[in-house]
Amino acid sequence: MVGTPYGSVRGRYEKGIAVFRGIPYAAPPRGPRRFRPPEPPEPWDGVRDAVAFGPTAPKPPYSEAFAQYLSDPVVPGDDCLNLNVWTPDPGARLPVLVWLHGGALTRGSSAVPVYDGHAFARDGVVFVSVNYRLGVEGYGLFPDAPANPGLRDQLAALHWVHASIGAFGGDPDRITLAGQSAGAISIGALLAAPQAQGLFRRAVLQSGPPEASDRDKVRRMVRRMATRLKVPATAAAFAEVDPELLLRAQAEVGRLSSPVLGGPAFGIVVDGDVVPRDPLEALIDGDAAKDVDLMLGWTSDEYRLWLVPGGLLERVDRLGPVALAGAMARCHCGSEVVRGYRALHPEAGTAEIVGQMVTDHLLRIPLHRLAEARPGTSYVYEFAWPSNLPDLGACHALELGFVFDTGETPESAKLAGEGAPTELAEAMHGAWVRFAVDGDPGWRPWDAGHPVQIFGKGDPYVVSGPRDGDFAVWTADTTTPETAPVSEPAEGWPARTAELRSVVRRLRRTGLARRH
Repeated sequence: MVGTPYGSVRGRYEKGIAVFRGIPYAAPPRGPRRFRPPEPPEPWDGVRDAVAFGPTAPKPPYSEAFAQYLSDPVVPGDDCLNLNVWTPDPGARLPVLVWLHGGALTRGSSAVPVYDGHAFARDGVVFVSVNYRLGVEGYGLFPDAPANPGLRDQLAALHWVHASIGAFGGDPDRITLAGQSAGAISIGALLAAPQAQGLFRRAVLQSGPPEASDRDKVRRMVRRMATRLKVPATAAAFAEVDPELLLRAQAEVGRLSSPVLGGPAFGIVVDGDVVPRDPLEALIDGDAAKDVDLMLGWTSDEYRLWLVPGGLLERVDRLGPVALAGAMARCHCGSEVVRGYRALHPEAGTAEIVGQMVTDHLLRIPLHRLAEARPGTSYVYEFAWPSNLPDLGACHALELGFVFDTGETPESAKLAGEGAPTELAEAMHGAWVRFAVDGDPGWRPWDAGHPVQIFGKGDPYVVSGPRDGDFAVWTADTTTPETAPVSEPAEGWPARTAELRSVVRRLRRTGLARRH
């Protein structure tokens, strides 16, 4: 039994680790609290059982194409602002790692089995995982409600951890905030948030950069939902809509966006409060989180999770120049970028060129810029081990089972296949543990040599600037952004354009939002 500011909780021991699940850090965001900033939970008398995962935030399911690779359990209930704690010794004072899950800010939860915190606690780190509001309830933009309630949930959870984790054996002065994809994007915003300063000492951003979404894109999502629901585009009107009906409308509208081709999507926006300015620019300028150590990284084939499900990889390859023109529009670049990638990767097909361009534009280059602005305190890695499943390569989210050392779970095998190397899990998980303990994951920090730790086949090793050539293509591009093809249109161009539209529709039907 452990005491919290709102009442005592009782967990249970699992394999020698004390585990507490479903602890509320804020009140249920229902009734008058919908679309509002989080409020403290009501205190309770007696001892509250904390042995099962708490309710997950409302969310639409993944499409069938993605559900075969990604698990997303649903726990019903309104009290979705909850967290979980794994601790080896409630009486100790150990480093803490707080995990923010991915899911494009529309899916995911702390109940995903891949995120089990046992291995971190086993290795001397108190582990905390957090649920937060998703989709329109967490990131809708309304004229009559504060922006970014989902990010405000995360901030409330961080305040809870800072104030309460000592009772669970954690050291509030040694908190590492870690997340993947949308979780990493959230951390980028929290790094720059004035209200979060001093709440954590280190941060890990996996496959997600600091960024702010275009407010108009988020507004378009809300307006399209309002049109479907036949209600005004206000928080007051949306709060009167049944949550299930709201989810169905969100899922329908969400099909108009895709990770490769963009479109309106929910995201964190500059709000003048929690997010006073673009997070990446604030961090590069040195305006925030000056004393926070960083670990930043990506996978070698992020895009394959976006294109392999449903057979889209082959279709993009067939489209040739049409797909390349679409990538140029998506990345706001000129044809010289495409030519540069072709010159650097002469064996690559169209889908690989498109995928790597979009990945670099959205993800790797912003993280690279952040490392450049924080030499000596930033550590950069690349996950390069290819999945045992066909065509996935080292795709987005594949590294998670290795970071958590949960490769034996069926949910990890959905991406990695059977027989994932345990020695790679030991290496990656060990690096995350070392970073949480003392800020040094085991390789040299970023400097003029651009060291990148490669986690792939065999032992991990460091390479100097493995993607510097690709990044240089963007700075060398002096052309005006264009959407024209990079070669003369071949016979059958109209048919290829029609096929591109078909691919766009397929991407929109996947149900995978802007990023996993």
